[in-house]
Amino acid sequence: MRVRRLILSHFRNYARLDLAVAPGMTVLWGDNAQGKSNLLEAISYLATFRSFRSSNDRDLVGWDLLGDPIGFCRIGAQVDRDGGSEELEVILREEPRKDGESSVFSKRIKLNDVPRRAIDAIGTLNAVLFAPQDLELVDGTPSLRRRYLDVTISQADRAYCRALAHYNRVVLQRNHLLRSIRERGVQFDQLHFWNRELLTVGATIVKSRLETVHRLGEIARKTYVDLSGAEEALAVRYKSSIHGAEIDPATEERDLVGAFETRLAALQAREVALGVSLVGPHRDDLSFSLDDRDLGSFGSRGQQRTVGLALKLAEAEHLVSQTGEYPVLLLDDVFSELDPRRRDRVLGTIHPGQQVLLSTTDPQTFLRESPPSATWLRVTRGRVEAFSPT
Repeated sequence: MRVRRLILSHFRNYARLDLAVAPGMTVLWGDNAQGKSNLLEAISYLATFRSFRSSNDRDLVGWDLLGDPIGFCRIGAQVDRDGGSEELEVILREEPRKDGESSVFSKRIKLNDVPRRAIDAIGTLNAVLFAPQDLELVDGTPSLRRRYLDVTISQADRAYCRALAHYNRVVLQRNHLLRSIRERGVQFDQLHFWNRELLTVGATIVKSRLETVHRLGEIARKTYVDLSGAEEALAVRYKSSIHGAEIDPATEERDLVGAFETRLAALQAREVALGVSLVGPHRDDLSFSLDDRDLGSFGSRGQQRTVGLALKLAEAEHLVSQTGEYPVLLLDDVFSELDPRRRDRVLGTIHPGQQVLLSTTDPQTFLRESPPSATWLRVTRGRVEAFSPT
């Protein structure tokens, strides 16, 4: 799998760009704030339809359009896969309402020029992003770890993506009903329908996560030893709010539903008092340990960052096993965070035919490590041009 062509219009600091992307490795060199990360963000966005740098799509609309009452941006790519070529495009647009006092922001996705929903187009392009913040998976927030899991699973399983979207809508509606019960005396029996939806879809999500975490944990355990040179045993576990103890990945979905139902019944009064759903996949997390010592509490900074890197490498290997194709690797200045030994280990995991784009402010870092066939591009204030590092 590879991106053959990347097309941007009014995306961050790129007013116009039509870039032929080479196979193999491409090194993006430039000073800070020139647009290197923006290129990687655009490719990552086409893979997940979410920015890894912002929760608001409005932030992606080009800087050249600031103050324009009708702002838009286009992110497009030609994606080559084993089964052929696909044209993928996202249009983000802000338009004023008829009242002239507000605006509406829309996201339109097209696959081969046919409008699609995000849940039907995800997986067209598979990409694994390594960014400095991804090395904070161990000591970051639970939401960061849940997002990592959801992105990893969704790229290979559109059914999971649909279930997750449905589950999020159920939680939103259920929370609204809980507040209505608390504030307006709405009858408790109206919770029955939303409880059943929460149980059924939530158990499906937990089951997929359990299986994926089990596979990721096995890969990451071996990768951690290779990256660190230490013989410590890494364990990655899924912490479910519906079950007090660690859950066996082979647990049947119906048993998860039963445990979920028991927890809901026990927490009903508290949920009504607070007006929020307190149990379910949206409250779950991951835990990490080395030789049974909790990494969050007792791990060194170096150990935590190495585990984060091992997880991202495990994500790439997992996608290969699920899709049969190597994902595009996006390395956003992450090598500046690693010592030479770990850089060599990461580069050693790259398949000879795999497409890799990496950014750096120091080309000398990669002169020795990059293959002779690597393509070098210099990025300066939203312009991209060929560059020779020698």
